[in-house]
Amino acid sequence: MSTREPSWELYETFLAVLDGGSLSAAARTLAVAQPTVRRRLEVLEEHLGAVLFTRAPNGLTPTELALATRPDAEAMAASARALVRSVSARRDEPRGTVRVTCSEVMGSEVLPELLAPLLRAHRGLQLELSISNRAQDLLRRDADIAVRMFAPTQRALVARRIGAIPVGLFARTEYLARHGAPRRASQLLEHTLVGADRGRVMLDALSSLSVEATPRNFTFRTDSDIAQLAAIRAGVGIGACQVAIAAREPRLVRVLPSISFPLETWVVMHEDQRRVRRIRLVFDHLVATVGEYARATQPRRRSKPA
Repeated sequence: MSTREPSWELYETFLAVLDGGSLSAAARTLAVAQPTVRRRLEVLEEHLGAVLFTRAPNGLTPTELALATRPDAEAMAASARALVRSVSARRDEPRGTVRVTCSEVMGSEVLPELLAPLLRAHRGLQLELSISNRAQDLLRRDADIAVRMFAPTQRALVARRIGAIPVGLFARTEYLARHGAPRRASQLLEHTLVGADRGRVMLDALSSLSVEATPRNFTFRTDSDIAQLAAIRAGVGIGACQVAIAAREPRLVRVLPSISFPLETWVVMHEDQRRVRRIRLVFDHLVATVGEYARATQPRRRSKPA
């Protein structure tokens, strides 16, 4: 084992191989030659005095040590990316790079439209949108700002509760024409349902309606929210969708309109970032526009008769 500290380049390559599963996939990610990836990996193993991967028919299999090392390497990667963002502009300038993390649906269906006016108004601003249903660690600087569907629990975070974004059950008109619409929650299990393979959000929502289901009740199962939404749009069956997104689709019809699953939404950043103008600019914009988005989809209260 070498006493010299391995360079970041070696750990970057290690992560690329972990994520890609092969030397060729890592080479494509890093835009380098495959022999360069192999050489860097060999150098890192020499530095650590340990084997990180074993060869398998379908690529490279990480050893237990490699898997145990991954969190530390990811922390290094987050710090490296945060450093690049930090030097992208002065703290008091409305320009530079800001990294925002959010869920699949928010990142593909909601935020691009909300962020477009901000980018038009501030030409020197650049946004990195990290789309993942896995919560990224703001304290570790995985991202500068997060739009989350749960209340943050970590200290040293600035959090603004946006409100609840309503989610309902929807199906395409052609599906309902073929199968009819359920009249009560208990009839949902008689229909083709779109839901998660391993996630429990939809299962817990159905359970709250006294409908006990398992993943086997979902004819179309995927843990990708985007794939679920695509299946609903394609007429596969009944599934959950944000009310505002479904409103854009004339052929999507709400099933059992009295049923709603509110998504509590928060915009969060590290408290140290409040004085960085570009980050505060994006944070305030998201608080305002995501808030408007949430309020616009809320059912209107009927006014009391005079």
